[in-house]
Amino acid sequence: MTDTTTFDLRMTRLLPATPEEVFDAYTDADKQKIWFSLLSTEPGIVEIDVDLRVGGVQHAKWGPSADQLFWEDQTFLEIDRPHRLVTSSTGGTPDGDTMTTRIEITFEAVGDDTLMTVAQTGFPSEEMRDFFATYAWVGAIDRIAAYLEMTSARA
Repeated sequence: MTDTTTFDLRMTRLLPATPEEVFDAYTDADKQKIWFSLLSTEPGIVEIDVDLRVGGVQHAKWGPSADQLFWEDQTFLEIDRPHRLVTSSTGGTPDGDTMTTRIEITFEAVGDDTLMTVAQTGFPSEEMRDFFATYAWVGAIDRIAAYLEMTSARA
């Protein structure tokens, strides 16, 4: 019998921008290329292209060198700008490990800010889920927050 147990994560973060600004920072390739490199002394290689439509795909590659690239392809399943985004995500590591998960992100106005909620399902192990919960998503959202603070029109 095959073990089909998967692990899920859910996290929230209040960001200093409108839902439109947060949604666009998360989905626009040019903005992603900027925030992806923030908070790193050596961002390395960052390649991103986005076809933001249902059925479209976001392709991303990043890493310290051409022979050490991580990659992710996200297929857009639902797009409700600026409230909700659902994707199927398949990604891989330089050593050839791959996994596919489902990501649902909501962007909720809270005063002048946005509560970004990430729900990612289908992790193959508790360790992988915990890595994403404590490192991958935290790092990405920290970078998005830094980008939003850097580009904010707020006085």
